[in-house]
Amino acid sequence: MILFTDDEYPAHPYPGARPGCSFVHSDAAGRPLDTAPAGWRDRQAVLAYGSNACPSKITWLREELGLRGPVVVVRARCAGLAAVWASGLRKRDGQRPATLTAMRGVVEEHAVWFVTPEQLAILDICEGRGERYHLARLTNPDITLEDGARPAEVLAYVGAAGIRFPLLVNGSPVRIAEVTQARAAALDGVAATGHGVPCVVLP
Repeated sequence: MILFTDDEYPAHPYPGARPGCSFVHSDAAGRPLDTAPAGWRDRQAVLAYGSNACPSKITWLREELGLRGPVVVVRARCAGLAAVWASGLRKRDGQRPATLTAMRGVVEEHAVWFVTPEQLAILDICEGRGERYHLARLTNPDITLEDGARPAEVLAYVGAAGIRFPLLVNGSPVRIAEVTQARAAALDGVAATGHGVPCVVLP
C-alpha cells in the first residue's frame, strides 16, 4: 500500500512539505509504518526538524548522495525544542535553513528518523558535519513518538558555526512554525552566540 508519492510533497520552498503521519520511504513513495524492516526500533534515532522530513528531500539524498534502503520516519512531539531559522543563507539557492535551539514552553511536531549506520553517514555528508552542523546526543530530550514511545537516546544536528546558529531578531530566535521561508530569507538580525541546545556533541 502506498500512502503518498513524492510529487505530493515537494522539497521547495525549503524546508519542503511533509505528510502528517509516520511513514517508510522507498522508491519515491511513502508506505505505512508496518512495512518497516524488522528491528527498526533498534536503529539510531535522529531528530529531523528541517527538510529531512520531506519525502522529496529523501529522494534527493538517494539520487545525489547515494542514500540506500528504506527510510523509517516517525512523527514525534518535541517539548522544549524548536526549529528556528539559522543566521546564514544557503549558498546554492539563497534560502534560509533550519537549525535547532531550546525554547522553554514550546511544543512542536517534528519527525525522528531511525537510521542504519550507512544512512547516518549520508546525513553527516548532507548536513556538513563538523563544519555547518555538529551531530550531538540530546540531553534528556522530551520527545514522544506517535505511538507514545519515548526513545531514550536521540541524536540531532545542531549549529556548529555562526551561519547555522539561530538568527536573533530583536534578541529572539524566529520559529519556522511562525515565519515562512519567503519572509525568513529577508529577515535582518544577528547570529546567536551558540546553538543553545542541551546536548553532548559527538566527536
